[in-house]
Amino acid sequence: MSDYVKFLRDTSPYINAHRGKTFVLAISGEGIAHANFTNIVHDIALLHSLGIRLVLVHGARHQIEERLTNCAIEARFDQNTRITDSATMACVKDAVGSARITIEAQLSTGAANSPMHGARIRVFGGNLITAKPLGVRDGIDFHHTGEVRRIDQKAIQKQLDDGALVLLSPIGYSPTGEPYNLNYEDIATQAAVSLGAEKLVMFSAENGLCDDQGNLIKMLSLNEVPQTLTSQAENISLQRNLLACYQACENGVLRSHIISYADNGALLTELFTREGSGTLILKNGKEIIRQATIDDVGGLLELIEPLEQKGILVKRSRELLETEINRFMVMQHAEGTLVGCAALYPFSDGHSAELACVATHPDFQNRGFASRLLAQLETYASQKKIRQLFVLTTHASDWFKEKGFVDVTLEELPAERKSLYNFQRKSRIFCKNLL
Repeated sequence: MSDYVKFLRDTSPYINAHRGKTFVLAISGEGIAHANFTNIVHDIALLHSLGIRLVLVHGARHQIEERLTNCAIEARFDQNTRITDSATMACVKDAVGSARITIEAQLSTGAANSPMHGARIRVFGGNLITAKPLGVRDGIDFHHTGEVRRIDQKAIQKQLDDGALVLLSPIGYSPTGEPYNLNYEDIATQAAVSLGAEKLVMFSAENGLCDDQGNLIKMLSLNEVPQTLTSQAENISLQRNLLACYQACENGVLRSHIISYADNGALLTELFTREGSGTLILKNGKEIIRQATIDDVGGLLELIEPLEQKGILVKRSRELLETEINRFMVMQHAEGTLVGCAALYPFSDGHSAELACVATHPDFQNRGFASRLLAQLETYASQKKIRQLFVLTTHASDWFKEKGFVDVTLEELPAERKSLYNFQRKSRIFCKNLL
């Protein structure tokens, strides 16, 4: 089977899950100016063709700085917030308009030899953001710097329903008709919350957040974000992106992402693969362990069939899984995929049970998932007054020994299980005392 076929099969669950959902994408002025922006537009067009409802929010700080320099106007800030006087506002209007035209032009490409051929994306924008002035704070007049008062949710939803891509620029208007320079990260957060978006995706100069050793942090739960925000104090741009993700998830958005605008294909990798390309911020924690339900049968089959084909696990039919589904616990990834499972079969003596069908998805091995599942099942078994766990295995003897299991003989198995022992498989038998 070719890699191309495998890729399509692996991405199909994500395509089905994302279709019809609303994603808010936010990119800075630096991202628009980057050489990879053309590829990002191609990927946005692909998302649109897959039935994903898109709101694109753009910044223009890079373009504003260029115009201020050309006009010999000093850029002024207070606590990283731009002070937008009248002369600066003229540059802001010019920069935002130029950035917007660049984006619309890219989204309008349709040459026969282009990935955009046949895309026919309609871009909708306008006075969709009501703004209010930041005003005078601590004695500093911010002039034409403002903040978001309201997003026109109904107008945006109507355009999304009609198949358009909505483009939001970092300028809003007051009820008196005054334009204000806005923070694009704030617009992205407010739009994602107002629209009930499935995802907020922030494009950053970095691939995402890194730990103290420089390793990419693939996933953060909400309760881990405040400490991480403090650690990013020296990287204002990344800190702003993380804060936007945090505020979105705190207010109802299920998942937010930080990915690189410089990495070709980062958007598709993040949305359509298990590994992703950046940092995922989750509203409801990380992987969860729960009791399996009848709806998990398909996912369980997908998880255990490769191991059955290798002879590591005994084959189970769909019918058998449906009958025994209440015996299983599963580990569910944040994106919904089942990444691990294990089953517990109590014996009639009431104080012993068999641990069976311990499996981890190949893409998620060596992360301690099986150990967490085992610990959860041992806790559950102890609550049921089970004192001994038996396990039969042909391939994982060392792992079970590491977890406290010891070799036992066939004669030590409960009679009901001993009568079903498969002498052809020659499974080794292990036992662990829980109480």
